[in-house]
Amino acid sequence: MRSYLMGLCLILAGCGGETGAAARMEDETVMQSERELIVVAAPRYGDPYYADVAAGIFEFHVAYAQAVQVHDDFLVLADARSAPAYIAALGPERVAIAPQDDIWMRDFSLSNANAPVMFRYTAEGQGGGRDGQDEADHVQEELAGLMQAAGLDFTESDWLNDGGNFVDDYADRAVLSRKFLRDNALTEAQGRALLQQRYGLEHVAFIEADEQGGLEHADGVVAFIDANTLVINAYPEDPAYADALVADLRAGLPGVTIHIIVTPYDGSDIYDERFGSACGLYTNMLVTPDRIYLPQFGIAEDAEALAAVRSWTDKTVVPVQSGQVCAMGGGVRCMSWQLRGENAARLRAWAAQR
Repeated sequence: MRSYLMGLCLILAGCGGETGAAARMEDETVMQSERELIVVAAPRYGDPYYADVAAGIFEFHVAYAQAVQVHDDFLVLADARSAPAYIAALGPERVAIAPQDDIWMRDFSLSNANAPVMFRYTAEGQGGGRDGQDEADHVQEELAGLMQAAGLDFTESDWLNDGGNFVDDYADRAVLSRKFLRDNALTEAQGRALLQQRYGLEHVAFIEADEQGGLEHADGVVAFIDANTLVINAYPEDPAYADALVADLRAGLPGVTIHIIVTPYDGSDIYDERFGSACGLYTNMLVTPDRIYLPQFGIAEDAEALAAVRSWTDKTVVPVQSGQVCAMGGGVRCMSWQLRGENAARLRAWAAQR
């Protein structure tokens, strides 16, 4: 693992090392007054894996960008053959020719927009096994080249974890599934100490994923909407799991406020059996310091979920239709790489020259 990361850090000439994380967190007050930069990746033109859903992904990206652009900045990374359609829909300032090898940018990009860290992307995101890890490394190295070119600053880590399994409140609290511990052969005490000492966290909750095996991401189970304030799925069909989830969250996050949101999960139409579905999971929302981009699925419960989240926070809650892509296993948060502060400015400047 370390030989891989040594090579990756050579690629990532701009990586700041672990000592830079605390300094970057001091800029939080300034960052909160700025527009977030939300980045998504288009499938490569003609990619057979996405052939049946390419039109839906494009439709989702365009609708998402239109919802975001009123409040924050949006950028699509695309190859030369896919870019013209995005440029026609969104304008050239929101598109950069920088093809990526996967669309789920949350997982292989930077976690924690205030104190960015790049964990090593895990094999499960590419199907698992040795071949899956090789492909995961390749996907991440593609993005690494972009980050080097843009001069981004972040902490590099050799610990295995996907961005979908790092849900934080931009203060000092985070939730991860216990897959992080299993992947890195850590006890819960060791994992908590690691995240506290190296990545600026004070409180960490480890939970069991609601579906065992595969990705086991926390962001399909919980979402921070404010500091130490969580929204979690409802599990009326599995009260034992629901009770254990709440107990784990309260044990790891002292004083946490927990809201339970309606959860009309729909697994009837799954695109890839390895990854399940995100249909009906409002917890896969994207949260910024000032706004929440909330998935909507074209179902009756959408209005209930939207009203509930608006009642729980003073942030602006923006609905984003995600029914086009949720059967693939993700949506608003899963597809989004978030940047703010100097990193956002540097990537904007880099994209403007593409």
